Amino acid sequence: MKAHLKVPCLAIAALVVACQSTTPAPPPTSASTPTSLATSTPQSSPTLAPTPIASPTPSQIDLLLPAAKAEGELTVIALPHDWLNYGEIISTFSKKYGIVVNELDPGAGSAEELKALRRAKIAGDSPAPDVIDVGLAFAAQAKAEKLLQAYKVSTWDTIPDAAKDPEGHWYGDYYGIMTFEVNTQIVSTVPKDWPDLLNSNDKVGLAGSPAVSYQALMAVYSASLANGGSLSDIEPGLRYFQRLNRMDKLSDAIADGQTVASGETPIAIRWDFLALSDRYAQVGDREIVVVIPKTGIIGGLYAQGISAYAPHPNAAKLWMEFLYSDEGQLLWLKGLGHPIRFADLSGRGVIPEDALGRLLQSDLYLEVNFPTGEQIGAADKSVVDNWALYVP
Repeated sequence: MKAHLKVPCLAIAALVVACQSTTPAPPPTSASTPTSLATSTPQSSPTLAPTPIASPTPSQIDLLLPAAKAEGELTVIALPHDWLNYGEIISTFSKKYGIVVNELDPGAGSAEELKALRRAKIAGDSPAPDVIDVGLAFAAQAKAEKLLQAYKVSTWDTIPDAAKDPEGHWYGDYYGIMTFEVNTQIVSTVPKDWPDLLNSNDKVGLAGSPAVSYQALMAVYSASLANGGSLSDIEPGLRYFQRLNRMDKLSDAIADGQTVASGETPIAIRWDFLALSDRYAQVGDREIVVVIPKTGIIGGLYAQGISAYAPHPNAAKLWMEFLYSDEGQLLWLKGLGHPIRFADLSGRGVIPEDALGRLLQSDLYLEVNFPTGEQIGAADKSVVDNWALYVP
């Protein structure tokens, strides 16, 4: 899959540091290679004095609002309510602006989102999504196929340059790192690293096939880094899951909070924000533990874009203004993800202390690797072409 992002997401690495610091990290001096973080951060959340939430510039909202209200609707796709707090985000947007939000296929993956845009382009399918929220390589691919229209939100300058298309066709929205979500009511020995999964008697689950799920693709990427691979070589990850499958330890189920709770996949390889959400939602005697593996630590950036064939283009732009306002970014943070404007929010002291306290506090965040769009695109092609051969 061809990707158009030419620089590594080094600026995203700075945001990880900012997650535990009130001062944004300085920009990197080089963008020639992917990086791991190399500076230290305090283990306790800083005390931040919240200031009033800044909204998009009134003039931009004023220009959009009448046309958006005339359209009256917004159609989204692949936004489960328990993913990054999208349930509250959608309802807040709808009430704030009086826009009805139509929700298509909440369980879809990034590949399905692009298929929906292609159908809208070729056949004018209805209903068609106005906006997408996809993995980085899929956003670059959507631009390459001319499926997205350019739009720069009013907070554009606070989005790191490495995390947005210069022309505004897509822009990073949030990121997560790969973790093990473990149901300790079933799993007697909590895995700390990738070799432990091979030695466990418990089933391990992915968020679907890596050929269609960005989250699952990044799990294979993480396993590759932990087993001798690199950001340009995902084959060791394919071999790892081939071995796990041959040992009958890889579940066929699409892993989520319910399969972890039920024991169908007592160990799931998932984004930190999803695993943490399940941990905080746990009830009864069940205890969910979230583990950052000691090796192969990888971060994944998601991105927003507006369809070039959006039925409600003004409502779509208004949606983007809301998501990239302080209010929208803090709602993503409430969903336990790292919003893309974290450094800006932290530097201005608008993040409540309790929100920071709910995130994982770990030095392992300093070792997160962020592949470039080109590397993710190459890895995606390798997995699409070979996953069924390794894991039939």
